[in-house]
Amino acid sequence: MARIRVKNLLLRTFIGFNPEELVNKQDVVINLEIEISVPNEALESDEPDGIYDYKKITKRVITYVQDGRFKLLEVLTKNLLEMIMEDDRVRWAKVEVDKPHALRFAESVSFEMEAKR
Repeated sequence: MARIRVKNLLLRTFIGFNPEELVNKQDVVINLEIEISVPNEALESDEPDGIYDYKKITKRVITYVQDGRFKLLEVLTKNLLEMIMEDDRVRWAKVEVDKPHALRFAESVSFEMEAKR
């Protein structure tokens, strides 16, 4: 097994349900951990055949988040986790989404979910 980590992916989206949040995009910081198996053939040949394409899933996450509207951090996190788990090669995944400055005296508020097969 191997673990891919995408760290501190900074995106902007509509997140929240307060009036100003419905009309102004805000920053979110996304961290992904994805456990997959890497085919021995790829490790021996140094060729990408059959490997999990972390660039592809990251692009899907970026498009989904930037084009979306979410009232709840929980729903955004759940939907990203489900998107990652669509690929049968993923054995385990964890998604954490931070909403910076969501609370007055806190750096951020985050929500984290994980799933496994």
